[in-house]
Amino acid sequence: MSLAKQLQDYRLTTAEILYRLPDHPEILQTYVWQDLDIAPRFPVLRKFLDFWETKLDGRLYQVRIASAGLIQPGRFTHPATMLHLH
Repeated sequence: MSLAKQLQDYRLTTAEILYRLPDHPEILQTYVWQDLDIAPRFPVLRKFLDFWETKLDGRLYQVRIASAGLIQPGRFTHPATMLHLH
């Protein structure tokens, strides 16, 4: 993953795509897509979904999206319990 893209506010984006099987439209299949993308417009995902609708036979049923920034400020927490092993 490119650091330059991360600095331009690209985020790791995961999409769970449910689609209908072409031969059996009553059955749903899952496809997981993951790439760097910019929230909330998601241009890379939209391009992929446009390709899907024009070139592939499986009709889209549902797309769920999760996105997380990869570059974040450091976090510091105090441990609630400290254990010592031999």
